Amino acid sequence: MLTKLLESNRFWAQSLSARDPEYFPRLASQQSPKYFWIGCSDSRVPANEVVGMMPGELFVHRNVANMVVATDMNLLSALQYAVDMLKVEHIIVCGHYGCGGVKAALGHEEYGLIDNWLRSLKGLYYQNQDSFQNLTPEQETDLLCELNVKRQVTNVCHTTIVQNAWHRGAKLAVHGWIYNLKNGLIHDLKTDIHSPEQLKDAFVYSH
Repeated sequence: MLTKLLESNRFWAQSLSARDPEYFPRLASQQSPKYFWIGCSDSRVPANEVVGMMPGELFVHRNVANMVVATDMNLLSALQYAVDMLKVEHIIVCGHYGCGGVKAALGHEEYGLIDNWLRSLKGLYYQNQDSFQNLTPEQETDLLCELNVKRQVTNVCHTTIVQNAWHRGAKLAVHGWIYNLKNGLIHDLKTDIHSPEQLKDAFVYSH
């Protein structure tokens, strides 16, 4: 199985080099993506491929259920690097319908450590209970997937990293998208935020 992966890698590298001999030397010298993607770890949602981008064009962080948690040093480190060093202009939080993490948060079964990671999703569900009336289990999951993306977009904007960038005058916008596994299409949830004026005052830091 691993040998097949290595063979596929060689074929992929040779194919790209044949089309553009300078591709890998150029890529090795620097990366200058304009986009930072925060997505789910699900293997069915490969970030670069679903938006038709090549290596070097998209800076990516992925975790279970595309969460933006204030104490997650891994995500915050990637976010700071993307914003302060790479100077990305767009941060995209992209969830997907049918997310297993979201399904787990809607249930009552214990899965272990992951339950702690997903606990805020349970809170998000209870904050919006009225919206879940008379829905099928699949519709409930998909609605919570959308609400989760919207919440994580605001969580990104609540960080000092993003707000400091805006204060410096950086051109930076945060977007919320959701991917449909059934047809491969991305839906824009129209949650674009590009300034602290769009946030609730309690979450805005003074400068």
